[in-house]
Amino acid sequence: MSNLERDPPGMHDTSPGEGPGPELMGADTLLGEDVYNRQDESLGDVKEIMIDMRSGNVVYAVLSFGGFLGIGEKLFAVPWSALMLDTVNKRFLLDADREKLENAPGFDPDHWPDMADQTWRASVDEYYSTSTLGYDLPR
Repeated sequence: MSNLERDPPGMHDTSPGEGPGPELMGADTLLGEDVYNRQDESLGDVKEIMIDMRSGNVVYAVLSFGGFLGIGEKLFAVPWSALMLDTVNKRFLLDADREKLENAPGFDPDHWPDMADQTWRASVDEYYSTSTLGYDLPR
């Protein structure tokens, strides 16, 4: 089933509205969405969305990058605040070149980090100059 079929009122809605995109979307409809950078290079796709169950906030999008047919792929937890919705092209934008993503803290699909670990979160925040811990880092 395509994302168009899964989310008729969401990201693929063509009706005019306020703001850059829909106000609410189903998390399932975002899985598989492409992520590009400002140089129009593909950086992968969204494999998972991580939610802080205490606050209810989306904290990370887990991106898949590299590999072929799932072999050799590496996963990256990208802070949700680092992604921008590109409603024209129906994808996400990440302000990072391919080299930055290749060098980002990543992990094997079979060995996920403890994303609730404050030290791990701080290292990801620092890498992307964002905050998932409730404070803003200087950009």
